[in-house]
Amino acid sequence: MTERFLKTKECMLPLGEKTLLMGIVNVTPDSFSDGGKYFAADRAVEHALSLLDEGADIIDIGGESTGPHSALVSAKEEISRIIPVIEAVLKAAPAAVLSIDTW
Repeated sequence: MTERFLKTKECMLPLGEKTLLMGIVNVTPDSFSDGGKYFAADRAVEHALSLLDEGADIIDIGGESTGPHSALVSAKEEISRIIPVIEAVLKAAPAAVLSIDTW
């Protein structure tokens, strides 16, 4: 069987060897999963680093809720929510693999 990998700029995560875990960080005031608990950038960064410490292989960062009755936000607003979190997570954990939840 041919080995498969999820390749990023900095690393390759092996696929099929183990289940990879993705930690979710919603930087939104109206998140349907956490109620806006991590809307503040410092709380979001703390949560992301905690998820990495707990074994997450990938951190997924989102800046717009897609739950029922959620308000749409502009691209500018979404970027302003997630960029500080991305920068701080990578500063604290340079090897972290991040995915960005956006459309």
